[in-house]
Amino acid sequence: MTSKSGTRRKSRELALQMLFQFDMGQQEREEVRRTFWNERPDLDEKVRRFADALFGTACDRRDEIDRLIERNAEHWRMERMAAVDRNLLRAAVAEFLSAPKTPAPVVINEALEIARRFSTPESVHFINGVLDSVARELRETKR
Repeated sequence: MTSKSGTRRKSRELALQMLFQFDMGQQEREEVRRTFWNERPDLDEKVRRFADALFGTACDRRDEIDRLIERNAEHWRMERMAAVDRNLLRAAVAEFLSAPKTPAPVVINEALEIARRFSTPESVHFINGVLDSVARELRETKR
């Protein structure tokens, strides 16, 4: 993948996979990182760097991210969400927080494309609604 958007998409997918492994595997964060990257030694450095940054932000700010998601996912607690959806939301919100120059619609559209690949059709609508609401809340709190 040579385009910036292709590189970013790959990074976002990898960040989702790392978060899923961290969430479901009950491993320490550094153990997830070590094993994940050891299994992928030939990845482009830009892809790896961005994925690792999203994973790091999602881990470092997990409580804040989870509160934002739950506040904007009416009647849903994190533990009740499908694991893929929960971690895709975490990755996207981590990007909202750590890469504010990336327009929110771009982050949301990328999350939806990844959801179409890794989750269910119903999840796409759910993820879209939650991320749109989180983006709106973050925009309003900046004012």
